[in-house]
Amino acid sequence: MEQQEVAAILNVALMAAFADGMKSEVERESVRRLAETLDPAGSLNLAALYRDVLVGKPELAGVVAPLGSDGARHLAYEMAVGVCDADGVQSPAERVFLTRLAQALALPAAEAGALADEGDAIAAAAVPEQPFAAPAPDSAPATATAGTQRASTLTQAERDKLILDAAVMNAALELLPESLSTLAIIPLQVRLVYRIGRSFGYEMDASHARDFLATVGVGLTSQYLEQAGRKLLGGLLGTLTGGIGRGIGRQAASSGLSFASTWALGRVAERYYAGGRTLDRQTLQSAFGALRDEARALAPRYADEITTRSRSIDPRALRSLVGKF
Repeated sequence: MEQQEVAAILNVALMAAFADGMKSEVERESVRRLAETLDPAGSLNLAALYRDVLVGKPELAGVVAPLGSDGARHLAYEMAVGVCDADGVQSPAERVFLTRLAQALALPAAEAGALADEGDAIAAAAVPEQPFAAPAPDSAPATATAGTQRASTLTQAERDKLILDAAVMNAALELLPESLSTLAIIPLQVRLVYRIGRSFGYEMDASHARDFLATVGVGLTSQYLEQAGRKLLGGLLGTLTGGIGRGIGRQAASSGLSFASTWALGRVAERYYAGGRTLDRQTLQSAFGALRDEARALAPRYADEITTRSRSIDPRALRSLVGKF
């Protein structure tokens, strides 16, 4: 794509990020920093785009005007869907934005609606329809003091496998060109935290798990924007209906980061819920950072498994993939 098309797609993605007001100051700051770090040379002037979206609120018709091909327009809409669903299913304000965007892009209503529904389905799959069984009260005390450990319905070996499987799957998803494949990474992280919390006897839902991600410093909207943005800038991002190709070689570094973040998230969640949720925000963030560094060194050991897993993923069945985890 031409540089002006790339800039237009990123502008649309930033507009999608603020469609519901983005009330979280932490997330707003993450997106601001991302706008600067994604374009260090300043060739796309993403920092200016961020300011324009936040303050100027540009008209959609003008923003999407540079998108001359059907593929670019489709990709812009799909990426906007991913942004809107990154922190959960679309809010009413986000649905209104996506409707206006589809009209500005001249996308058929049925096609746009199907993509929006797919994004919502992937986001909703983060929490299982049938809740996991919690431990019996006598094996999982309601409270825990410093130095005590809550019992879990999962053995240590089972938790190890759960965390590793999630890390490998998310690393594999990062290798795919489809932007909605990138969206599936976040529901899998939410589901991982959900399952670990439930295994230690806590009543969990999607909001509890997402709050935990935010507490340890894993942004939802900003994480999706960063992953999809890097693919777009690297020429690797395709669409759900026909990607550019699986850029496994060039995406290896990003894949390793997804592996590390997911593995560290699982490990710190394990510590938090096993210890009776007594760790504070600073301790959690410090532990997450150290574990993520540890996992970066661990990721190359699973490179072949990640590549093999990526080749087995059907990007048209992402909801099922998340729901079965």
